[in-house]
Amino acid sequence: MKLSIVIICWNDAKVILDCISSVYAETGTIDYEIIVSDNASSDGSVATVRQHFPSVRVVENSENGGFGKGNNAGIRVAKGEYILILNPDTIIRDRALEKLVAYAECHPEAGAFGCRVLNSDGSVQVSAHPLPTLWTSLVKALGIRWVGRLWKGCCVDEYADWDGRSERQIGFQAGCCLLARGELFRELGGFDERFFHQFEDADLCRRIWESGRSVVFYPGAEIIHIGGQNRGTYSIKVELETERSKYHYFYKYFGAKGAVLVRYISIVGLSIRCVACRLLNAFRWTKGVEDRLQKFEVMLKWHWGFDPVAFIKTGDEPDVGYPPLGPGWKSVQKVSVGQ
Repeated sequence: MKLSIVIICWNDAKVILDCISSVYAETGTIDYEIIVSDNASSDGSVATVRQHFPSVRVVENSENGGFGKGNNAGIRVAKGEYILILNPDTIIRDRALEKLVAYAECHPEAGAFGCRVLNSDGSVQVSAHPLPTLWTSLVKALGIRWVGRLWKGCCVDEYADWDGRSERQIGFQAGCCLLARGELFRELGGFDERFFHQFEDADLCRRIWESGRSVVFYPGAEIIHIGGQNRGTYSIKVELETERSKYHYFYKYFGAKGAVLVRYISIVGLSIRCVACRLLNAFRWTKGVEDRLQKFEVMLKWHWGFDPVAFIKTGDEPDVGYPPLGPGWKSVQKVSVGQ
């Protein structure tokens, strides 16, 4: 088996059929399998997939354990030489997966591969990112991303002076469409399941780099990612999940001091945004600004009472009315996905 396509699913019945249809329509010259790993959907996703695509292998998880844990369940049963992590709200274009695998075959030095991602309207969705650091977190918090155009070490979310139309090494590829060598995936133990939402792709790619392999972007393969356009409009609950993952990431790679420092950086950034929203409302009130202000204030309150080290060790955190969406950090452990 050349390729295993693992599609995570949680109440995605409205989009996953189009995703699977596009895989079948645009992938015909390589031996592949499709695995849907369902995180306890309640919208009939499992029955829908089985009805329309009986050849798709479905893994039914007993709970929504998050992106990493759900994908690991699919990876465990994958047989492919390559494993593709694919979001259910994506559409494969113009033989993209065949092109991506062919590119990987020609680059044995690389461990993982990213492709060009588009929004529904055809505009580019940035999917290749530098790895997060304390320095870039400070740049982002202060709202001075433009500094990245002057010094490449300050690039936060995307690379300056690069339009995504050429091949290059990248820090990490967004998990909406990430190809990795199956053997390497299993060697590294799959995704770290402590990351319920966000940072799991950055963590995996960082470990790939540390293993001596590179992560490479190939623009010749394109997909559409529908949900990627919603970034920046996440609810407070989802934003807090991202913050929890952020602390796990910085503690893992920068230790207790790094986690403490990123807390101060977060407080500074959120304070700036609260002040900016209040000033905007003072001159011209809008519902959008009011909603953002509410989100920033809740998140600032959460960070203010937050002890990063205690959170990592015990899972304790301030109660601001938005408990974790998943089963909780105490019940999530890093596991091997080896066969």
